[in-house]
Amino acid sequence: MDKIKMTTPIVEMDGDEMAGILWKEVKAQLVEPFVDLKEEYYDLSIRSRDETEDQVTVDSALATKKYGVAVKCATITANLERMKEFNLKKMYRSPNATIRSVLDGTVFRTPILVDGIEPLVKSWKAPITLARHAYGDIYRAAEMVIEKPGKVELVYTAEDGTEGWRLPVHEFREPGIVSGMHNLDRSIEGFARTCMNYALSVRQNLLFSSKDTISKTYDRRFKDIFKQIYLDEFIERFSSAGIQYEYCLIDDAVSRAIKSPGGYVWATQNYDGDVMSDMLATAYGSNAMMTSVLVSPDGNYEYEAAHGTVRRHYYRYLQGEVVSTNPMALICTWSGGLEKRGELDGSEKLRRFGRMIREAALQVIEEDNTMTADLARITSRSEPLTVTGHQFIALVRDRLEQMMAAEWPEEYR
Repeated sequence: MDKIKMTTPIVEMDGDEMAGILWKEVKAQLVEPFVDLKEEYYDLSIRSRDETEDQVTVDSALATKKYGVAVKCATITANLERMKEFNLKKMYRSPNATIRSVLDGTVFRTPILVDGIEPLVKSWKAPITLARHAYGDIYRAAEMVIEKPGKVELVYTAEDGTEGWRLPVHEFREPGIVSGMHNLDRSIEGFARTCMNYALSVRQNLLFSSKDTISKTYDRRFKDIFKQIYLDEFIERFSSAGIQYEYCLIDDAVSRAIKSPGGYVWATQNYDGDVMSDMLATAYGSNAMMTSVLVSPDGNYEYEAAHGTVRRHYYRYLQGEVVSTNPMALICTWSGGLEKRGELDGSEKLRRFGRMIREAALQVIEEDNTMTADLARITSRSEPLTVTGHQFIALVRDRLEQMMAAEWPEEYR
């Protein structure tokens, strides 16, 4: 058949290590043979970011704002070890943090449920979608080491230069550390609206959690903004949809998650979302079985793999060893991006094809009993066939061709 046409480009953000190897394979096997791909390509590998002093990351985020949809591979976040390994000019911040800052988005992470991969939490029957605020808090904190006695204060200086107030933080009598965080009402409002719109789109209850009993100003601000936006803009829409919004403390939310059957959206602050999304991914089966999409308040979407670059597998791969790396999240990244591109452009064929990629991958696991090693170790199925990531992608390609021939028999030859 003729390749499926695209009217608007999609932004592609390439990545690093084993994730980058499989990313290229997914694109070559599952996308390019079937789609007349229009894209804006950005190389976000660690060496490319170093060569451009991270400008390429900013450019990719701005391109996402321009075109509305992006797909991103996993990338290295430089620490001191990585800085030495790649001889970097400096320790660049997380690419995800940069992109999230530019888009001021909310990250929604949802586990991929597969028949035969049972959640570790036996009560879970449906996915819990983790919504993570992607701006501020400790990720944009100002920090310092205190080496000798002295006092630290928060000082607010007005734009005209006058000092508004100062608040004691701590009087140090010995060495220590200090951190100053911030957030913006505008960002919190966008976070609240995005979460509530998402809950409406999936018709699931929304839970927001923080620790306002301890953080009586910072966390309380989040709680109050969520409540006001819900009452002003969403209460009637939630009622009509048969869903509810609720606030609770973060520790109560964690306890509730473990006891619940799932099937709701859990909104969290930045750090809580970072930690809880990994907990959910592991408890539902595997970090590679988690979809992730960054949604901005003005309707931009960036799909990405929730896992890292799989460094350990990459170095074994370079030594010629056989590695069984799960490409499912990478497949779902392209699937989600193409489906959303088709939806926004009014292309039913592209939207359907994007969904078809994911369906084909799930069929390989559920109907063919074929999976990568991470899933084979935890499946309840007997005698699964264990394959490498490359082999899994090839099997998905076969399934995809069969599905397309059935979907479009007059066009597919």
